[in-house]
Amino acid sequence: MVELEKEVLPLPPRYRFRDLLLGDWQTDDRVQVEFYVNENTFKERLKLFFIKNQRSSLRVRMFNFALKVLSCLLYIVRVLLDNPQDGSQDWKLIIWVDRPLSLWALQVLVAFISFSETMLLVYLSYKGNVWEQVLRVPFILEMISAIPFMITVILPSFRNLFIPVFLNCWLAKHALENMINDLHRAIQRTHSAMFNQVVILISTLVCLMFTCICGIQHLERAGNNLTLFDSLYFCVVTFSTVGFGDVTPKIWPSQLLVVIMIFVALIVLPIQFEQLAFLWMERQKSGGNYSRYRAQTEKHVVLCVSCLKIDLLMDFLNEFFAHPRLQDYYVVILCPAEMDVQVRRVLHVPLWAQRVIYLQGSALKDQDLMRAKMDDAEACFILSNRFEVDRIAADHQTILRAWAVKDFAPNCPLYVQILKPENKFHVKFADHVVCEEEFKYAMLALNCVCPGTSTLITLLIHSSRGQEGGGCSADQWHRTYRRCSANEVHHIRLEESKFFGEYQGKSFTFASFHAHKKYGVCLIGVRRLETTNILLNPGPCHIMGASDTCFYINISKEENSAFVRGRREPSWGTTGGNTRGVHQSIYHGLTRLPVHSIIASMGTVAIDLQDSSDSSPEGQDPGSTVLSSGRGSRSSSRTEMGGANTLALPAMGESAEERRHSIAPVLELVDGVNNPTFDLLADQSEDEGGDEGKEDRDESALWWVKGYPLNSPYIGSSPALCHLLQEKMPFCCLRMDKACHHTLFEDARSYGFKNKLIIVSAESAGNGLYNFIVPLRAYYRPRKELNPIVLLLESIPEADFLEAICWFPMVFYTVGSIDNLDSLLRCGVTFADTMVVVDKESSMIAEEDYMADAKTIVNVQTLFRLFPALSIITELTHPANMRFMQFKVKDHYSLALSKLEKKEREKGSNLVFMFRLPFSAGKVFSVSMLDTLLYQSFVKDYMISITRLLLGLDSMPGSGFLCAMKITEDDLWIRTYGRLYQKLCSSTGDIPIGIYRTEAHKLPVSESQVSITVEDYEDTREPREPLLSRTSAHRNSTSSEPISTSSHSSDHPLLRRKSMQWARRLSRKGGRGSSGAKGGPGSAAERINQQRLTLFRRSERQELNALVKTRMKHLGLSPTGFNGMTDQGNRLSYILINPSPDTRLELHDVVYLIRPDPLSLVPSSRKCSAGISESHRFDTQDSTHL
Repeated sequence: MVELEKEVLPLPPRYRFRDLLLGDWQTDDRVQVEFYVNENTFKERLKLFFIKNQRSSLRVRMFNFALKVLSCLLYIVRVLLDNPQDGSQDWKLIIWVDRPLSLWALQVLVAFISFSETMLLVYLSYKGNVWEQVLRVPFILEMISAIPFMITVILPSFRNLFIPVFLNCWLAKHALENMINDLHRAIQRTHSAMFNQVVILISTLVCLMFTCICGIQHLERAGNNLTLFDSLYFCVVTFSTVGFGDVTPKIWPSQLLVVIMIFVALIVLPIQFEQLAFLWMERQKSGGNYSRYRAQTEKHVVLCVSCLKIDLLMDFLNEFFAHPRLQDYYVVILCPAEMDVQVRRVLHVPLWAQRVIYLQGSALKDQDLMRAKMDDAEACFILSNRFEVDRIAADHQTILRAWAVKDFAPNCPLYVQILKPENKFHVKFADHVVCEEEFKYAMLALNCVCPGTSTLITLLIHSSRGQEGGGCSADQWHRTYRRCSANEVHHIRLEESKFFGEYQGKSFTFASFHAHKKYGVCLIGVRRLETTNILLNPGPCHIMGASDTCFYINISKEENSAFVRGRREPSWGTTGGNTRGVHQSIYHGLTRLPVHSIIASMGTVAIDLQDSSDSSPEGQDPGSTVLSSGRGSRSSSRTEMGGANTLALPAMGESAEERRHSIAPVLELVDGVNNPTFDLLADQSEDEGGDEGKEDRDESALWWVKGYPLNSPYIGSSPALCHLLQEKMPFCCLRMDKACHHTLFEDARSYGFKNKLIIVSAESAGNGLYNFIVPLRAYYRPRKELNPIVLLLESIPEADFLEAICWFPMVFYTVGSIDNLDSLLRCGVTFADTMVVVDKESSMIAEEDYMADAKTIVNVQTLFRLFPALSIITELTHPANMRFMQFKVKDHYSLALSKLEKKEREKGSNLVFMFRLPFSAGKVFSVSMLDTLLYQSFVKDYMISITRLLLGLDSMPGSGFLCAMKITEDDLWIRTYGRLYQKLCSSTGDIPIGIYRTEAHKLPVSESQVSITVEDYEDTREPREPLLSRTSAHRNSTSSEPISTSSHSSDHPLLRRKSMQWARRLSRKGGRGSSGAKGGPGSAAERINQQRLTLFRRSERQELNALVKTRMKHLGLSPTGFNGMTDQGNRLSYILINPSPDTRLELHDVVYLIRPDPLSLVPSSRKCSAGISESHRFDTQDSTHL
């Protein structure tokens, strides 16, 4: 132990406390290192001041430039003071001049300073090669103009020696170029190369002219003795190639100088002009700059895109400048790609040339953002390139652009378009975000249960004045549809509103009904002052406050309205069932509707409307009986999309005199919902099914619950209360076309679904498909009305996606393609009601524009032919291609619509395709239609929130949802849309916003769409086929009109008819000859002829049906129940947004409703008083399905 202690060494001095006290700790072996010692020398300090430092170098350059200009001015003064003797040629006048003493002293001083500065800069710039510095042109010119003056100081006799000081103009030009470069570095702002080149060109011209003027004037001292002005005149005339000849040089030196200057000009100037032209062309490509002065005095927005197409540009410009308050705005386009030829042609149009500025640059570069003056912009729109092969990469580019703009201009409002929902949370900081796949799939899903939702939303988010079509269309539905399409969503504070100000303190449904009855506006939602959440139809329990912001649907906002009272428009004498009798004056202004509605004069409404300005509770008409829509009188055949029957006939008395249909008044104030049996966890819609319904309900109650999905496929999805399974379904059971050890079913028929399927054909299982399922499994949809969902995918989905959908009931997937008939049959297309065809991402890129939809269009057309009863909803890349949906050759009606579309395109309409039958019926949709939603949010910042609420993407507590109900024969007693509005407001609290109308239309039959029947051309001597085998009873899926026997002779193709008659005669002759020879009707030749005749008698429709049934048998599927003969080609559908109260209801009309949130009625249902009469309470069992 002692030995170990002896081996321990003592601590170093700097670590001992004794040495610290004595100061020995300072003895350290560390060395201090000094940096940049080379810059401490005198030469480096001078170099730093004269060359390296931007600001000090700029001051030196400016001083040098001023010095050279001063020397040139002193030369001009010397010339003006000089007075050579007139006479014969004297060569001494060229060498000697008259220079005053004071002028000589100034020139000597300037020359000495200039020479000293030049030598100092040569010393500082020396890098080992002195000849490199000495042989430079600026140094030589400096020596020529400075050293002679220094010699005159030593030798006074040479004081009047001529010195070419005017050559200092070239040194001034050189100093000016250096000064501009230092100026850019010093103020940290980069001017364009165009500016530098223009300065160089102008300075070169000035120096060339000044040199020629001074040289000719001096040399002509020995000749004509020209003045400085005469020399200027001569040079201008000569260089402009005019050459008057009145002033000419007389002696050969001046003539030689003119020749030299002309040659120099012919060499130097073309080079300068070439560089200037090149820079001008580059500037035209890049677009130049948006000046700071314009940015501070004018308002502009910036549009950032990676690839600018003409369709995208025109959609943005038409929608953006459709608002009156944006007419003074400028649009700066920032795009990294070169301007397209079509875009360039459009931007040369005077309408856009003064409003749109194209800049070629990237949003990731601060220089380009500075060129666009992003920090002064009112807003920045960042759009994704949906035509990119990799859409995820396109989103990544959009995210980086958004980050770059936010970093450069934190206060600039951002409007971002993203493609994939999983990338949305990266741009949550933006003021407004539109996720394309979220909106697309939610809209396609609602199209399956609320027909035409995509068209409804598209019309609401487009700016229009209802003037599309003009007077070109003779069809009544065109005019009605056009006027109603002008309705948009507007907002106003209640206390400032004339529409809703009188309803302060009243219930929401009371205000909505009376505002529609009185002014024709549809109140759909409110927002409290203290909250930012918008509530769609908060229900009758919501009391309108003065500070509430009201959101309503009307043709224009209230601020642009004129109120005219006492106008009455009779419409009851019309027939046809739409607004065809209320036309020319209803939609020309905002108050076209009569103040005292026509409804009040019919004697069927149980309210007093004699004074529509009275806000007191409505009194009951003594001549009518007020009865509620009881359950006992409900028709069993009554159906509603998204709900149960709420429009049944009132209970009838014992006598016919007491059978008067009445509607309960809309109450000003409602205490709550008087329904003690209301239960949140029960599905009220199941109570109507009897014993069978109870069994189904009990069975489904064991497996189904209501709750929030446990797994979301991406971050940022809004939680939604849905129908879920108590236990998730195994992944193997999700595949419909393959059996597993849990389920033995292999096709849709084996499952025995009670409702028809909804099939979605997509390329892959993207996360956006989750938004297709959620609205169709929302908690407010009755269980008995849920349709099974089958995803037809081209590849097996990933486990993450299956984990998200395995909790939803009746959701399956199959692997296949839409262009494969076997895949369609396996996924149950014969049992489907609706098929949604989603555009393929891989086909969005095509070598030729608009060809991206070619495969989709042809596949959908094939589906129409094979399954005419199937409702097909198609998504297209380009809206212009929707004219090929249900394409009909030589169809006069389609040709008329095509001409109408061309006229609308020439007028610059926002919706040139609105009259196309597939669009008006909601059967076709393009995601580019959603671009206007982002553009409109610049003026209406609430449009994205309202659209998300309508589509079910967001679910605010207390906010209603979009659903639809169908008008049946039992509902026609209501007669008008205004009475329906009152019925819904007084019974369920629903707010109707529009009608989806389907009409039987006499469309001309296209020759290519007609099914040929041979029997119509056969001889009368031959026996006719049975009626069921005749193809005249069948129609092709795309034919426009039922085929009648009388129309065959005039509409069928002549060529096919003659060829079939010739073949029939040939078969008869062959049959007779063979039967006569062989003498028996059962011979082989006769059988062949009979088969041939049977094949000729088959129509195209029968051939397609036979093909489908053959493939079903081959796949082991039962063809029972397949009926390919149903056709809907003779009907057209269109949408009426916020129609007039006097619009008549028609059979099979589908009414769009905003239904109040059933969950918001739960607490009030427990508190409502029992004093409310039966006629005034809400039938929650019919309006909510929980």
